[in-house]
Amino acid sequence: MRFMMFMYPEISEEDWNPSADDVAAMNRYNVELREAGMLLALDGLRPPSDGASVVFEGREARVVDGPFAEAKEVVGGYWIIQARSKEEAVEWAKRCPGVDCRVEVRPIWEMEDFSPEIKEALKVYDEDLHPGV
Repeated sequence: MRFMMFMYPEISEEDWNPSADDVAAMNRYNVELREAGMLLALDGLRPPSDGASVVFEGREARVVDGPFAEAKEVVGGYWIIQARSKEEAVEWAKRCPGVDCRVEVRPIWEMEDFSPEIKEALKVYDEDLHPGV
């Protein structure tokens, strides 16, 4: 099963850049994930002031540049891992060297999770986006 782990740091915009020690600790964790055969993808994210949010009101899209004053939690980075179970994914999340943060673990939809009707609709859409349908 694939899982996405989101990191929500409890830091201000001004403190967004991590220290060399923090980066080294996180790198050791990432190497452990890779060596265990768990890691599929990962990235840290730049601060919200560098981003934009597309807000849909009905079908109308409106762009709001960061930072996002109304946001109470902002994703600081993510991992996509392969685990045998949610419990195993949570155990790996607990090993994260983050300080004053929260790591959310969420399963990713797999093709076998969908009904035949959904699989057929996905075939029509794009085989490259959803291989193995």
